[in-house]
Amino acid sequence: MDKEALRIGGLTSLTSLDYPGELAAVIFCQGCPWRCAYCHNQHLLPSDSASTIPWGQIEAFLERRQGLLDAVVFSGGEPTLQHALPAALGQVKGMGFKIGLHTAGIYPERLWVLGPLLDWVGLDIKALPEDYPAVTGAAGAGERAWRSLRLLVATGVSLEVRTTLPPDWRLARGMETLMRRLADAGVQDYALQTHRATHPRHEDPRTPGFPTPPPPETYAKLGEALFRRFVLR
Repeated sequence: MDKEALRIGGLTSLTSLDYPGELAAVIFCQGCPWRCAYCHNQHLLPSDSASTIPWGQIEAFLERRQGLLDAVVFSGGEPTLQHALPAALGQVKGMGFKIGLHTAGIYPERLWVLGPLLDWVGLDIKALPEDYPAVTGAAGAGERAWRSLRLLVATGVSLEVRTTLPPDWRLARGMETLMRRLADAGVQDYALQTHRATHPRHEDPRTPGFPTPPPPETYAKLGEALFRRFVLR
């Protein structure tokens, strides 16, 4: 599919946070099939939006930034949802930019196809495989995400795995097991992120009758022991 068909819901012109060690722009792709309760990009969930940015505008912006930016990150939503993504990545890489991808690993077979175009991947692993339906609302989600993890580790692409500490105590109590399983799977760079309420229905995400989950700092010592690079965000 042609790159002009890529549905783009937003653009960040400069960041030093979304691709570690590089100055980057971020293209936010519209659409995601999962409905995680603590998603911080709610406006990007629908596949269609009246305020999408045409690819020609992105192309013109990147032409002006050649030699000034190191990389371009495709985020979302879920970028791999869109069949136009490979063509867009190919053009941007041809312009001399490194390519970063933020993904939840929803489509492992598409990640395999994208592999030669990718310089760095930020992969969201949300929970243990068996807990994914409670987080995403999608059956089989955990198997797909963890298959993507194994694929990316095997390819050797520069990879950061990140987890947002679930606001539900029943899921958060599995964090130590999750971190150990990620280390066993070959993950070397890991980031643990704090849940931030950015939507009215997030104001009190705790399950009635259960305690508040421990803060991310609780896992700092374990993270530093298990991973080459451990970051709290």
